[in-house]
Amino acid sequence: MDIKGLDYNTQREKLQMPEYGRNIQKMVEYVASIPDKEKRNEQILAVLDVMGIMNPQLRDIADFNHKLWDHVQIISDFKIDIDSPYPTPTKETLAARPNRIPLKKEPIKAACYGRNIQNMINAIAAHEDSEVKDFMIKTIAEYMRQQYLIWNKDSVSDETIFNDIRMLSDNKIVIPEDLKLAPLGSAGDVSKNAKTTVKKPNAASANNKHNNKKKKKNGNV
Repeated sequence: MDIKGLDYNTQREKLQMPEYGRNIQKMVEYVASIPDKEKRNEQILAVLDVMGIMNPQLRDIADFNHKLWDHVQIISDFKIDIDSPYPTPTKETLAARPNRIPLKKEPIKAACYGRNIQNMINAIAAHEDSEVKDFMIKTIAEYMRQQYLIWNKDSVSDETIFNDIRMLSDNKIVIPEDLKLAPLGSAGDVSKNAKTTVKKPNAASANNKHNNKKKKKNGNV
């Protein structure tokens, strides 16, 4: 068998948008080769209808038709000359990379707490000393204790959390001497209060059930 005459995909022209397949690409290439522009505008509408049928999921996207017209340009490698009802995209605009998002290079001091807690510690440290600041220190300490226990399943002392606050704030936060955190398992602690209790039947109710079963067996009921 002569394999030289076989048509392999690896030997064909690269598909610009593989999700549409080679037949759609051939249709677009055919329309692009039509000399009469009015005829091209007429024929491309039929191709657009087929493209919409092949990709019904695009109908849920805003500007569905706009997407199809842009895809026609991409499939033709931006070489088709047609009158589009939308601005014609260019290869440069679609190939342009988005602006880089600057990332903070400052390392996280404690991975178990994350950057958000570290930012909150910095905000509390910049706050003037007051009862409000003391309340914020207590609130962030109790939240940090919860986060600590997610990473470390063992119990943690309040002093450990206070030391972490001092470390994260570079000793800018002074822990109030009378500060005490709410005990674990108190109201609002879902993890400690999720246990359910099962009420055990007393001896009298157990005897009644036994006697009722015995009566049914003897036919007395």
